Amino acid sequence: MAHAPRADWEDSVRLIEECAGLEDAIQGVLAEAFGRDLEAKLVDALRRDGSLAVSVAAGCTGGVCGYVALSRLQSPPYALALAPVGVRKAMQGQGIGSALIRRAIGRARALGYGSIFVLGAPAYYGRFGFSAEAAAAFPSPYSGPHFMGLHLTPRQDAPAAVIYAGAFDLLG
Repeated sequence: MAHAPRADWEDSVRLIEECAGLEDAIQGVLAEAFGRDLEAKLVDALRRDGSLAVSVAAGCTGGVCGYVALSRLQSPPYALALAPVGVRKAMQGQGIGSALIRRAIGRARALGYGSIFVLGAPAYYGRFGFSAEAAAAFPSPYSGPHFMGLHLTPRQDAPAAVIYAGAFDLLG
């Protein structure tokens, strides 16, 4: 079986589970990627209240260059929210964000979660299997073409309202 060519960054970037001491670096990545500090504050709040289920950083020469979080939803059970995902501006467009998302989805699957929900661009998140159709049975104030779901197991959770962790109130 032929292997896909390696991206330029693959030899110098490692995807790692978040560990103590990375908090400031993750804040810096998110503040740069989004041009504000709300997403960094969101991750800090999710970390504090114990809602982070999967937290993956991309370690590059000189520090952290990317980050993705999956947090537990209040409802439905065994479901997660994907947010935020960000990559330092100089490293964007190289596939680091995609690699982070794939790693996070794999970890969620391995941990036994049933679904992941995301609010974002369908063309981007559709590449990972997310779809509005998968989220349609789950009531949400964000319902529509940009609210998407990904079911990780053949057994789907019973439809229930999608309720994010309280920390998401920071985003308005």
